[in-house]
Order: sequence, then C-alpha cells, then structure tokens
Amino acid sequence: MTLSFTYQGSAARIVFARGASARAGEWIEKLDCRRALVLSTREQADAAEALSHRLGGLSAGVFAKAVMHTPVTVTEDAVNVAARLGADCVVSLGGGSTTGLGKAMALRTDIAQIVIPTTYAGSEVTPIIGQTEGGAKTTIRTQKVVPEVVIYDAELTLGLPVGMSVTSGLNAIAHAAEGLYAEDRNPISSLMAVDGMRALKEALPVIVGDPRNVGAREKALYGAWLCGTVLGQVAMSLHHKICHTLGGSFDTPHAETHAVMLPHTIGFNAAAAGGELGPVSEIFGGSPGQALYDFARSIGSPMRLRAFGLTEADLDCAADLAAKNPYSNPRPIDRASIRFLLQEAWEGARPSV
Repeated sequence: MTLSFTYQGSAARIVFARGASARAGEWIEKLDCRRALVLSTREQADAAEALSHRLGGLSAGVFAKAVMHTPVTVTEDAVNVAARLGADCVVSLGGGSTTGLGKAMALRTDIAQIVIPTTYAGSEVTPIIGQTEGGAKTTIRTQKVVPEVVIYDAELTLGLPVGMSVTSGLNAIAHAAEGLYAEDRNPISSLMAVDGMRALKEALPVIVGDPRNVGAREKALYGAWLCGTVLGQVAMSLHHKICHTLGGSFDTPHAETHAVMLPHTIGFNAAAAGGELGPVSEIFGGSPGQALYDFARSIGSPMRLRAFGLTEADLDCAADLAAKNPYSNPRPIDRASIRFLLQEAWEGARPSV
C-alpha cells in the first residue's frame, strides 16, 4: 500500500467533560483575557445571561442577537458593542448561528473565542466562516476564525429539543459523509468521519426515545466533534454547495436543509464514489442514499424541501446558482443534475440508490 497525504490538526483546544462549562472563567483567564462578551441567539438569551452572571467580573455583558447564516449587519452590530464594552474575548454559547457570529467577529478584529456548543453543528472546530449579505452567502476558509478553546459539556445539551437534535445530528453526519470522498482526504480524517457517523447513528435513536439520556447526549456530542473536525480539514462538495445556496439565497433553516438534502446528494455521488462511501452502507445498512433516507425518516427528520416554503420556481433559481461556479465533486455535475436532486428533495422521494 502506498500512502500520500497532507494532514494538519485543528489549533483549537478541546475540553470535553460533563460540567466542563462551569470552568469557562478559568479559560478566559488562561487566554490572558479579562472581559468576555457572551454571545447567543434570542432563544438562548436567558442561558447567556445566567452564564454572564456566573462569570461575574469577567463578563462584559451579553449580545443575544445571533441568527442563522451570519448576516454581516448583525456582525457589525456585535463588533461595535464589543468595542463599546471593552470586551477582549467572546464566549459563544449555542449552536452554529452563535458560533458563526463569534467567528465573524474574530475575522474582523482577531478577538479571542471560547465556544460552548449546545447543538451538534460542529462548526466550532473548523476554519470556515459563512456570511450573508445582499441575499447571497459566501464562505471562506481562514485560520483567523478558529476558536482558541471549545468546551463540550453534554449536560448543556439535555434540553436540546428532539427535533433540533435530529437535524443537527444529520447535519454533522453530512460533514463526515462528504469527507469520505473529498479530494484532499487523509487517513486520519477518514477515521474520524467513520467514528463520528457511528457515534451519531447509535446516539440519535436513543435521544429520540429518551431526550435526557446523558450518555447518549455525550456520545452524540463526541460524534459531532469528530464530524466537525472532518469538515474543517477537507474540502466539501455537492451537498454543502447546495445547502449553502438554499440557506443563503432562500433563508431555509440550516440544519433542516442539510438533513433533507443528505440522502439525495450522497446517493447521487455514490455512483462515482461507492467505495469511499462503503462505511456509510456499513454503518446505516443499505445503499448510501437509501440507508441515510431510511435512518433520517426513522428518527423523525423532516424529509421535504417544500416544507420550508420553497416553490418549484425557487428550485429553478437554486439550480442556476448552485451550478454557477465549478467545484470538486466525485461525480460530474451540471444544472440538470442539480435540478433533479432538488426536485427529489422537494417531494421527499426516496433516492434510487
């Protein structure tokens, strides 16, 4: 066997333990910071205020305006608030929306980041930032946005609603599945992808039946960390391109869009990357697209794009946008292929492979 690859691990320090979020103040001080702005969405404002209270004098205040797809206007507002309050770091409490805001602030100001994830998004361990402006979402990779510290505390995920747990977990699985056939994959990223998918496959059905099972929550969070790490190490392809197009241009919900599209994009690419996607068949049982579809349906995932208010005319526009710029994918793509995938996902049809 001949091996040839490049590997670079994440610079983020990972702290993984039940109850670890109680040590957030210690990590602020270890970063030589003194005033942390706590970030969250409006929905998690109470939790952010409670965290700010626990931090005491280390907290500069709370900014609870993070939203999906990281609008530039919100980021500019947060940067101004941080400057006014004299914040020298941020503590991002929540899912991908809050993490994205912290990253966008770091991109502009180099402010230090501590992230405390409460979903399975995985973006907290990637050098990727996606931002929306003028109805379009752009994505860049830069080490400037990698958080300094990520604190994984399964106890904070016990209240994550089952529906959000499901779609967030499927979003994480999408990172790993596409990582298996990435042009720049390496043995370590592939090992992480397989272990991450397996952990989520085992954990999510348990969470659906017993949402406060801390062992399952911990396993899902572990899987999400691995899948997010894969996302940060290798280039994504058709699946992420389509999901970013739908989210950025039509404001579809992030995790739910990934959950719906996953079986269709992976099934499409299985025709050219069946060997690479073998672990998906092994873990979920069956051909890759159908196995993921059946698993998603079994745990109560949304299955149709039309549930998000998209019309068939929107699909035409999305196909045009997603096919506009070339990108790496194991199977050749064109507008007609993307339009077909979108129609399948809009209807919620089971993939043919």
